[in-house]
Amino acid sequence: MQNLQLGVNKLIGEIPKEISNLVELEVLDLSGNSFSGSLDMEIFNISGLRVISISNNNLSGSLPPNMCSISNCSELTILELSNNQLTGLIPNSLGHLAHLQFLNLERNNLTSDSTLSFLTSLTSCRNLTFLSVYLNSLNVMLPASTGNLSTSLRTFVADICKIKGRIPNDVGNLSSLLDLIHFGNNLVGLIPTSIGSLRDLQRFNLSSNKFTGFIGDHICSLPPEIGNLNAVTLIDLLMNQFSNGIPTEVGGLQNLANLSLRPNKLQGAIPDSMSNMVGLEFLQKLEACKNWQTFL
Repeated sequence: MQNLQLGVNKLIGEIPKEISNLVELEVLDLSGNSFSGSLDMEIFNISGLRVISISNNNLSGSLPPNMCSISNCSELTILELSNNQLTGLIPNSLGHLAHLQFLNLERNNLTSDSTLSFLTSLTSCRNLTFLSVYLNSLNVMLPASTGNLSTSLRTFVADICKIKGRIPNDVGNLSSLLDLIHFGNNLVGLIPTSIGSLRDLQRFNLSSNKFTGFIGDHICSLPPEIGNLNAVTLIDLLMNQFSNGIPTEVGGLQNLANLSLRPNKLQGAIPDSMSNMVGLEFLQKLEACKNWQTFL
């Protein structure tokens, strides 16, 4: 048997350990059931597996810090474990999956060590295009190695993870990003100017963090490099502490449809350049305003 797809049924109990005997298996889809108990690590001994999808179940227990067997699953391209009750450290051994393209660990109770080393390990996965750790309790700073993730990465979701500190300037190396979504964390400081290098970015959401518009006692605007995001359709920066105004370069973002800025501490006039943004959903309201206070 090469393909076992039992997703979206009403299966209960533990995942049968006998599945690990299916040595020719390439696709295992058990998502959308009510499986409980711990994740059987023997599954990862099936060397030809390309897809493991066990999302939307009730799996519990921890992922062993050193999942030695996972390196045996050398052909794996999709690992989908979201919406379970998994706990413990996210293992560094995920970095051994050289062909991994899609990694979804969101909506669990997973944690990380103090250096977010699992993220650094993923820099070895040069085909990675999707990474989500949404709604896990990471509680650490993003390392500089974030910028060394695959240049094929298109989606990076790390919202409501208790991430703190600054966004590394090296994030600008992720030139293929379409979605950068880190809302609901404790990120501080300024948005790095390197954000302007993400020219394919479509959704940019840093809302509900602690970004400011200050360096010491000096008020700083949002980086004008935001104006380089020619493909962006959504910029969500609400619930931060930005000061000063919006750079005039934002007016050149002709694909921007949703711009969320409240409540911040923006001051000054709305740039005249924004009157040309025909796709902006708030354009009519913006035209009736003279400054950010009335606009927001």
